[in-house]
Amino acid sequence: MNRNPAVQFLVALQFLTRLPVPRREVSLEEVGRVGWAFPAVGALIGLLLAGAAWGLGRVFSPIPLAALLLALWVAVTGALHLDGFVDCCDALLAARPPEDRLEILRDVHVGAFGVIGAGVLLLVKFAALAAIPTGGWPALLLAPTLGRWAMVYAVFRYPYARPSGLGTALKAQTGLRGLLAATGIALAVALGAGGLYGLGALAGAWLFTALFARWVTGRIPGLTGDVYGALCELTETLILLVLTIP
Repeated sequence: MNRNPAVQFLVALQFLTRLPVPRREVSLEEVGRVGWAFPAVGALIGLLLAGAAWGLGRVFSPIPLAALLLALWVAVTGALHLDGFVDCCDALLAARPPEDRLEILRDVHVGAFGVIGAGVLLLVKFAALAAIPTGGWPALLLAPTLGRWAMVYAVFRYPYARPSGLGTALKAQTGLRGLLAATGIALAVALGAGGLYGLGALAGAWLFTALFARWVTGRIPGLTGDVYGALCELTETLILLVLTIP
C-alpha cells in the first residue's frame, strides 16, 4: 500500500468521482486507507462547482444556472452517493424487518420509495442552488466537503452492518488518525470559506450525522455503503439549505 498522501488522494479521487485522473485497480485495503482524503476530494468538487457558477453565471439566470450546476454535480460524482440514497429510501422507509431491509439494500432494482426520494432530493437541491445569492461560492465549497467529512466520521463512529464488503475495509482502516486528518481538512475549508458560519456548518453536519445514524441503526444493525452515500447527499442538501437562509 502506497502511503504517499498525493497517491492516496488520487485513489480517493478515483473512488469518489468520475474526473479524468489516472485510474488503476486498487484493493479494498487501499480504498479503506484513503478516507482521510474524502473531504479534500469534496473541496475539489466544490471548487469545480464554484468555478462553473462563476463562469456560467455570466451567461445564465439563476434557474437554468442551478439546473446546470446540479447536472455537473451529479456527473462529476457519477451519481455514486445518489445511488446509495435511492437504495436507502427503498430499504429504510419500507415497513419490513431489519434482515429484509439489508437484502433490499443489496437489490439493484429501484422501487417507488427510491424514485420518489430521488425526485424530492434533487428538487430540494435544485431549489437551494437557485436560491444561493450571487457570490455564494462558500455554500458550493462547504456542501461537498462537509458531506464527505460526514461519511468519514460515520465510518469511524458507528458499527458496520455486514461482515464483509467495502464498508468493512473502510471501517477497519479508518482510525482516529484518519478521522483527525479528515476533520482538519474539513475545519480548514469551513473556516476559510465561511468563518464562523463555516464552523457552524461543520457543527451542524456533525449533529445531523449523529441523528441520522441513530435513526438508521434503529432500522438495521449498523451502517452500510449505501447509508454512507445517503448521508453525504443529505448533508450536502442540508448545508445548501442552511446557507441560503438570508
